[in-house]
Amino acid sequence: MTEFKRIPPQQAQQLREQGAVVVDIRDPQSFALGHITGSRHLDNHSLHDFISHADLDQPLIVSCYHGNSSQSAAAYLAGQGFSEVYSLDGGFELWRATYPEQTSRAADE
Repeated sequence: MTEFKRIPPQQAQQLREQGAVVVDIRDPQSFALGHITGSRHLDNHSLHDFISHADLDQPLIVSCYHGNSSQSAAAYLAGQGFSEVYSLDGGFELWRATYPEQTSRAADE
């Protein structure tokens, strides 16, 4: 896959159950206040390290606030060699509304 796919929270949840990695590209403060349980915060400082240590064949879901910025990040990551990249439609806001029990704060993890 050289492109990424946009997926709703329900499909993202299915992929998570199958071992997909979830990355959150929002600012650190927003991530600390709430994020998809088990997701990893990704920013310009951690991006290179993440890519160099990642399994490029493992499904990757990119989350942001509302599903807009994640599309650009997903396209970039697909271009870096990830074979299966998804952008979470509706972002963390829709995820939190759909799966409130699958959200965490930094202090909870």
